[in-house]
Amino acid sequence: MIKHFTIMLLFISFYSCIDDKVVLSDSVTLDCVLSQPMGVIPDDLYNVGEIIESEDYPPFTKELNVYGITLIARDDISDNFMLNIANTIIEMFPKSVDIDTMLQKDLLRNIHKYKTVIPLFYGEDWDLSPTEEQLWDTTAGENSVCDIIMDNIPGQVMEVVEHILHHVTDVGLHYTFPNEWGLSSSSTLYSVTEEAVDLNYYDIQQYSDIDDVGVRMRVILQEYAYWIIYTSWDLREKYGPQDSEWSIMNSVELLERLPDSYQLYNDTVVKVMACPSDSTLGLFID
Repeated sequence: MIKHFTIMLLFISFYSCIDDKVVLSDSVTLDCVLSQPMGVIPDDLYNVGEIIESEDYPPFTKELNVYGITLIARDDISDNFMLNIANTIIEMFPKSVDIDTMLQKDLLRNIHKYKTVIPLFYGEDWDLSPTEEQLWDTTAGENSVCDIIMDNIPGQVMEVVEHILHHVTDVGLHYTFPNEWGLSSSSTLYSVTEEAVDLNYYDIQQYSDIDDVGVRMRVILQEYAYWIIYTSWDLREKYGPQDSEWSIMNSVELLERLPDSYQLYNDTVVKVMACPSDSTLGLFID
């Protein structure tokens, strides 16, 4: 009787694990991106502002706008950290002969139109009071806020580059190249993500804690978009991480093993963006 009961428990546990397995879905929810353009487009798309005290993004107390991306922070974030992020963004969008200026301006115009905002927090143990959480919900609902950047944590370079890219891909690339980078089941991004998952280069099981399937799919696509660009820029071997859900380490491996993913990058991203310099990224390393 005990043996039979044990076997039944193992049987139930086995099938529960199968039921919990994360699989790709056609449902993608744009939970963090404004669906309608609400931002003001300036005459100078490349405008870089100054750090100013602000009550426009509560509970944050200061802001810095760079190329349409608004960095928001509380007083525990240093001005120097904000300026270093701003310089990283500037270097991602160079004005050079290798860039398709019209396409780049279209992307920056979309970043402005859809009010792209990146909150900055100090350390991994940051918190908000109940009142601040309500203010945060309002700010997030009025802007395209798809992630945060934390200061003073391990892997600081990756932390900064990754979360800038999340906003650039979720907003800028999504609206500028909808067929290629759209957060939808019909885009090239979706098909190359599917290939990477099927070939076991991209392990999506860690996203099982996201209950909403549409939101989970947005995150899966967002993360894969980041991995394509970060790997194509050959930043992983320099700045980490060594271990992650993504098993490819550099652009050569990406081209050899997932050529369609590399082609997606090469056909679009190189026309509008560039990898930040080591001298700028090195500012985030103590």
